[in-house]
Amino acid sequence: MKNIRKTLVHETLTSAHSLVKVNRLKTLPIALFSILLTMGVNISSAQEGEMEKDTYKAFNASGHIKNMHTWHGFVVHPGAVFATSLEYKTRDQKFTFGVWGGASLTSVDVVNKETGDYVGANYQEFSIYTLYRFSDKFFIEAVSHNNYTGVEERGDKLEYWSYDKTQGYNFVDLNFGYTISDNTLLYFATILGGGSGDYEVQDDASLKNSWTHYFEVKTKVWQKDDYSLSLFAGGAWSFFTDKTFYTEGSSNIINVGATLGKDINFGNYKMPVEVTAMWNPEKEKTVLQLDITLF
Repeated sequence: MKNIRKTLVHETLTSAHSLVKVNRLKTLPIALFSILLTMGVNISSAQEGEMEKDTYKAFNASGHIKNMHTWHGFVVHPGAVFATSLEYKTRDQKFTFGVWGGASLTSVDVVNKETGDYVGANYQEFSIYTLYRFSDKFFIEAVSHNNYTGVEERGDKLEYWSYDKTQGYNFVDLNFGYTISDNTLLYFATILGGGSGDYEVQDDASLKNSWTHYFEVKTKVWQKDDYSLSLFAGGAWSFFTDKTFYTEGSSNIINVGATLGKDINFGNYKMPVEVTAMWNPEKEKTVLQLDITLF
């Protein structure tokens, strides 16, 4: 009888031990899967972190085709222009340093000072800018405008880094931008240095700086799908002279209009296009500018 009991106990223990082994074998794949899943999640998270780091591009370039080039109510060049930029941005996107250049596909006539003849000159500009964003709403920008169109054709000596008042093509803008809402931007610019004609000739033939100020309000009034419409108005004034860089008088509204932006889709590629209707009340000039962003 004892032997029978021992046998039963042994068989029971053996069965229980086998059942534990079976359960362990059954749970082993689940445990391994859980471990592999956890490792996969960790690896995926690490890869996503690396991918996020890889999305930062310190340098960028852009290219535009325009049927003309306008700026602050000015028609800088009335013909077709190819414009490019090259810039550097810090990882936090706060600081930007870049260069912007424009070259015309058509020419304009300028007068040669030595011969008095009209000669053809292509629009050429190479400007330097730096910008710092204190927040999503407020930025400060400095731009050195270097428009040397027709310098040599007029009989002048090309000196790219010259900011002499009479040289006629270099000056610096100090700009401030503040976004008061998601759709409205206030923009203020002051010309520094009195170059490129931002001065008034006095009775004694001396040159007095105008230190021209420019203020513009731009607001988006409509948006649907890839379309958006913005309205803008800008004016210029001087506290020091009876003329400004932009106006014949000491102040005037010089830049009123609307910009319609949309995307042209080529498969997965989107090409932003803007059409701007601009009116300068003082000069009684109205133009329609087309700006196509190639990249």
